[in-house]
Order: sequence, then structure tokens, then C-alpha cells
Amino acid sequence: MTTTAAALPGFAERYRVIQSRDRRFDGQFVTAVSSTGIYCRPSCPARTPKEQNVTFYATSAAAHEAGYRACKRCLPEAAPGSPLWDVRGDVVARAMRLIADGVVDREGVPGLAQRLGYSSRHLTRLLQAELGAGPLALARAHRAHTARALLVGTDLSSADVAFSAGFSSVRQFTDTIGEVFGMPPRELRARRPHSSGVEAAAGEIDLALPVRGPIDTVGLFGWMRAHAIPEVEVGADASFARVVRLPGGPAWFEVRLADDGRLRLRARLSALADLGTLISRVRRLFDLDADPLAIDEALARHPQLAPAVAAIPGVRVPGAIDADEMLLRAMIGQQISVASARTMQGRLTAALGEQVGVGPEPMTLFPTPAAIAERGLEVLRGPAARMRAIVEAAEALADGSLTLGFGDDGVDQRQRLLARRGIGPWTADYVRMRVLGDPDVLLPGDVAARAGAAALGLPSDPAGFTEWSERLSPWRSYAMAHYWYAAPVTQAWRSPAETAAAVVARPRGARARPAVDVAASAVVAGRPDPSPRPSTGSETPE
Repeated sequence: MTTTAAALPGFAERYRVIQSRDRRFDGQFVTAVSSTGIYCRPSCPARTPKEQNVTFYATSAAAHEAGYRACKRCLPEAAPGSPLWDVRGDVVARAMRLIADGVVDREGVPGLAQRLGYSSRHLTRLLQAELGAGPLALARAHRAHTARALLVGTDLSSADVAFSAGFSSVRQFTDTIGEVFGMPPRELRARRPHSSGVEAAAGEIDLALPVRGPIDTVGLFGWMRAHAIPEVEVGADASFARVVRLPGGPAWFEVRLADDGRLRLRARLSALADLGTLISRVRRLFDLDADPLAIDEALARHPQLAPAVAAIPGVRVPGAIDADEMLLRAMIGQQISVASARTMQGRLTAALGEQVGVGPEPMTLFPTPAAIAERGLEVLRGPAARMRAIVEAAEALADGSLTLGFGDDGVDQRQRLLARRGIGPWTADYVRMRVLGDPDVLLPGDVAARAGAAALGLPSDPAGFTEWSERLSPWRSYAMAHYWYAAPVTQAWRSPAETAAAVVARPRGARARPAVDVAASAVVAGRPDPSPRPSTGSETPE
């Protein structure tokens, strides 16, 4: 990560933000007003308070700890999450990612501290000093956010809402909602729109997902569809569904683009208490907490990349729903096409996965590391050394000698992966990009990305590609997305959307060329260069 200090603007800048009611800062900080005792999101339509009455907090938990309650008009808990926790790689950001994943609810503060390598006392001091709230308060605010979404977005009973949001009792839930929002759960529910136009089936939860616009849904759903493993995932032009293991058991979810242009999450869970964790992981998978305007503005400053940004505003970098699965999928997909990787992953899942009926129809969970460690060599096909490396990685994940998670330190994770046989720079950095949401990862060994760079008129040799892209820091992961989308091989599933590369490459007056058939390509986006690799690192086990 490149940013380790708080990236929020100063008081004067933030005050101008609330004066202009700039929605792009919603979720990045809250405004507490001493004269009213409430805190708001930056875009709150209420009259701008006087400067002397304003205090800014990085989190709603800090505002609540200081004695403020949430505004009933703008509902700050309904804003998208802060992009800081992905941009930053320090311990505070790592802690926030793990808290959102439900670690405090499942393992307590000691479990969170152990994952981060700190004592509980010292971690609490760090969070309190920077955010104004300790881990318990931050986890409580996250539960309140989930509960509010369920109250206004579903017809679940209060008891089901309480346990779905992670509360240990209905009384604790009722007290927290009253303290945070200044009203009982019943009154908060009464404030929801009378008709959302959405009817969930029995046993399903259907919620809107807050997003900062713009968002490139064509790219997101196209990526998911291109990489979908048969029986595990189902991708379409405007939806993506899959099954996944959560702490309380298997779950099924679907993210879809609704008719009103919003993204919605439909889910069925084995344990209602897993809902907060699922929402957090889905948001990471679809990169929904990114700040697209800031990213696009930074990338568009470079004339060579400006056409790509203009053609595809709001580009996102797909994340990971499960860290262990992401590593194994990346290793299986080394130096082969996405279609070949899907075939191999599908074969592995059919042989070693567990079929579950939690969703609308039976689907299969991606195999556990333990299952791959035990029988992977019977199913996997390819060079023996690479297959052994995959199985060895699965064994390490299964016995705990290798651990991966959303709260990892990026540098440490990369070093641990590179120390293993069969994992080179492309795989280690690709995992860091997908699992940690690191915004500043460049993959110079990725042939599709370099082909996209060439289509945009940029250097495409590894050295030139790396050197030119350095100017895009700290947003090189998002530049990678533009490179991938500019590659000819992606044109098929971006059609009829036209990328900047097509505009740049087409002679004046010429008509657009037909899309390239993805299946006919040997290598597609998100795969390392199959050509002989330099001695500094290889994706092929030695």
C-alpha cells in the first residue's frame, strides 16, 4: 500500500463539502452538530450548521461515542463504506476490514488483535486515538448499519433482524437502535418507502446495495461471467450468483442490476448471523466502496489514458469472496486461458466440491483446501510440478501454516506467497489486488494488460509498461482494469459498449470492427504472460 496516513481533507475542506452537499464524500466522514446533538452524512439536505457547532468524525461510531445520534433525515448509516480502508494498508485500515467481516462478533477483540499481531489494549488505543472509537464500538456501529438496512429493506421480524445483524439478544438490538437512531426499531421501519417494488421469496433477503456512482456494471458483470466456475457461479449480463462458505454454513447470493438502476443483493443463508459478513464480502467482491470520481479524475489527468476513462467511467476492480479460494483459483489459472481455467476449476469442483441446496436450485461449493490437498492430484491436469505446487499450497492452507485474509498486511502477504514454490510475482500481486483490494498493483507480466496498453498507444514491453504506469500511483490497479478492457480479447463481452481502444485504433470515418471471440483467444484478462519469463520470478514451479 502507498498510503498509511489519514487521507481525509482538513476542516475547511470538509466544511466546504457539507456546504455543497457533495454526495461523493458520503461514508467518508460524518458531521456532528453540537447544537442539535445529531450527526449527518456530508450530503444531508438540512441547513448547513455554523462552523463553531461542527465536529467531523471519521466514523459514525466515533460520533456516537461522543454522544451524538444519527440524523433521521439523511440516515448516515445508509451511505456506502469509506474507501480509506482499501486505499490504506496500516493497522487501522486492516482492523476496519476485519471488523466489517464480523471478526469482533465471532472472535471478540482478542481475536481481532491476534489476527493483527497486537495486544487488545494496544489495538484499542490505536483505534481510539485515530477514529475516536474502539473495536467494540466500531463493531456495534456496523451491526446497527446492517440492522437499519434490514428494517427498511425487508419484512423480517424484529427478532430475525436482531440476530441477522449480529446482536446477541433482541433487547440489545432494541437498545442500540434507540441510541444510534433516536427511535425504536418499529418507528425506523415505518419510515421506509411504502413500496420498494421488490418481493422476496420465502426465506430470502433482498436489499439495495449503496454505491458511489458512476459504476461500470458492464465490466463487473462481464468479468464475473467470464470467470464463473460451472455449478459454483452463474453469470449473466446484469446479474451474478454463487454459493459460498460462511462461518455459520453455506449461503447463496445474487447481485443484480435492478430496473431502477440500483444494485440489489438477494440472499439465502444457513445462519442469519452471517448476513453482515456476506454483505461486507459482496461489497468487496464488487468494489462498491471505491471512490470512482477521485480515481477517474486522477487517471484522466494523463492524456494517454483519458480516452479510456471517458469511455468507461467508474471502473471497478473485482475483489474476492474467499481468500483461500482466490489463491487456488489464481494458481490453477496460471499461464492458461480463462476458458481452460474454468474447465479445470469446474472439473475440480465436480469431483471434490460439496453440493448444497441453500439456493433456489442445487449448486456446488468450491472445494475446501483440505479436499484439494487430499485428492487434488487425482483430478488436476497439467505439468506435474505445477499440480504439486497447487496441492502443496492447499495443504498449507488446510493445516494453517499459510493463512490469508482480508486483514493481511500487503507486504507481508506478498513475501509469504513468494516464498512458496510455484508462486511468482504475478500470482502474489494478483492475490493482493483481489483479496486486499490494494488499489496500487501493477502486473507487468500480464499479456492481456500489455496488449490493452498497446491498444491505447502506451508502451507494451514489460519495462516500458512498468515505467510508464508508475505515474498512475496510487491507482495502478484501476489502470490495470482499463488496460484489460482495452485489450482486443475483452471486446466480445463489453459489446455493445465501445472502449476507448476501439476509438483510438479505428481510422477516421471507419466503422467499428466486430468483437473478437473470447473463446478463440489463448490468453485473456487476468492471466500472466505465457512467454518465457525473466529470472526475477516465474509462475511455473521449478
